[in-house]
Amino acid sequence: MVFLALLVGAELDGLTNLQPRGGCDDPSYPYYFKCKLCSREGSVVMIPGQGTPLTAEQSQKGEMTCLMVFECRGYEPIEFAFGNGWKAESVHGTPFDIDLSEGEFDEYDEKGRVPCRSIQAAVNIQSGIETLIC
Repeated sequence: MVFLALLVGAELDGLTNLQPRGGCDDPSYPYYFKCKLCSREGSVVMIPGQGTPLTAEQSQKGEMTCLMVFECRGYEPIEFAFGNGWKAESVHGTPFDIDLSEGEFDEYDEKGRVPCRSIQAAVNIQSGIETLIC
């Protein structure tokens, strides 16, 4: 069994707690695959309790956060694509649904009167983890 950590970073401006809409511990995440060519089966299951959202503080330091840890059997993800289905909140607490399919997000927080954006979203998949690291 292989554990993979999904490390995510982004330049956040006025935003904090960037994470998937279902959160970093969504128990409904398991994916089961079957190869169309060889019929080999495998699964990728998220390990609850291991991920944390990307905070404004981490973003300002240029750090990545361990967003999720997966147990992989039969398959090993090698790429990750940002898409729709993300959420964050402004530093003043206003929630935002975020679409990162274009790589960036740009809105204005009327309540806090500040621009909110996420740009240069990046991901790193760390493989070969023998123990959970997050």
